[in-house]
Amino acid sequence: MQKNIEDYPFMLTAEHLAEILTVSKPTAYEIMNLVSFPLIKIGRSKRVLKSEFFSWLQAQQQNK
Repeated sequence: MQKNIEDYPFMLTAEHLAEILTVSKPTAYEIMNLVSFPLIKIGRSKRVLKSEFFSWLQAQQQNK
């Protein structure tokens, strides 16, 4: 079953990104390490605000 944007939590993990982008979890971590990615580090955890992620994703589409 495919989820809607609203179904995801306020902050996304690499697992969420992998699911949304249909990539592996290691690939999601590679994406999170990009300089342009709006990453939030909390201790050793990596997160991204849902709104910032989808804004970033849209910007990537426009940069093609």
